[in-house]
Amino acid sequence: MKKINEVIREIGTPDEEARVLAKARWDAIAKPMNSLGSFEEMIMQIAALKGTAVFSLEKRALMVFCADNGVVAQEVSQCGSEVTGKVAVSLAEGRSTANTMAARAGCRVIPADVGMLDFPGHPGIRNMRVRNGTGDISREAAMTEEECLNAMAEGAAMAEELCREGMELLAVGEMGIGNTTTATALAAALLGLNPDEITGRGAGLSTAGLERKKSAIRAALRRAASGEKDTVRLMAELGGLDIAAMCGACLGAAANRIPVIIDGMITATAAYCACLLCPGAKAAMLASHISTEGPDKQLLEALELKAPLDAGMHLGEGTGALMLMPLLDMALDVYHNGQNFDSLGIEAYQPLR
Repeated sequence: MKKINEVIREIGTPDEEARVLAKARWDAIAKPMNSLGSFEEMIMQIAALKGTAVFSLEKRALMVFCADNGVVAQEVSQCGSEVTGKVAVSLAEGRSTANTMAARAGCRVIPADVGMLDFPGHPGIRNMRVRNGTGDISREAAMTEEECLNAMAEGAAMAEELCREGMELLAVGEMGIGNTTTATALAAALLGLNPDEITGRGAGLSTAGLERKKSAIRAALRRAASGEKDTVRLMAELGGLDIAAMCGACLGAAANRIPVIIDGMITATAAYCACLLCPGAKAAMLASHISTEGPDKQLLEALELKAPLDAGMHLGEGTGALMLMPLLDMALDVYHNGQNFDSLGIEAYQPLR
């Protein structure tokens, strides 16, 4: 397995000639210029990433990284850590919401155990365990820096393996009770945000539960504030194994020139960490939706990514990323098969001057 620094060194730069060719292809289609908005930009971005103006996104996979978080001991969630494993099993058996949506999107779903608490294993769940859950971030580091780097390497290796299998589009998702707490704490530390202003209710916390969650995050930030603002250190102090693995998966996708769709706030936190470690990784990232949970808007602004969907979603498990896939399919159909101005005998639109 490659170390994460090796993966980062393999991340190249976009092919701007391919982007220009993709732009010309869009402009030749018989429609007003730029009229499919962000979807035209996404197709051009993918062309530049892949280095070709003609490509397919048919073979696709959603990686769902599952792990438990010790901060659940502070009653920051409506349910206990045992739910993480139960949902992971439902993902493996094709019974979750994400599976239903993935079937419509033509996407393979791959759950992976990066560190679920006392999880015995289950058919269909990849064993990528780094440790048995994380520490309670309000009192101790979530993990060591070495464990964080190992989780990142596992995520990158999974993305590379799927690339070798012929996948043309990847998405990242997560499952881990308590991970809106860890992601919010990490995002607050990285972006300098006030946790009292950005902490959300997760899966449905009461007002008292929300106050416990804010208190746990404040305690975690005070505890972690003494060290340098180093991305890996802060992930190890405040994050989760799922976040670290998704960060690695984003870097692995970029190294293999495969677009990767970001889901909601937790995945956006991981993606932001990936970009701090290697700004070039952003060339592979597509935002799917603006989550109502926590600092998602601030993270997407920091990433300079436009999310086409703003539908009040906050389900997780990669469901927002799955929703983007059929929309990308429609845009790609127009891009590849739309009638051009010449074939219709219509004068082409010209750029405004």
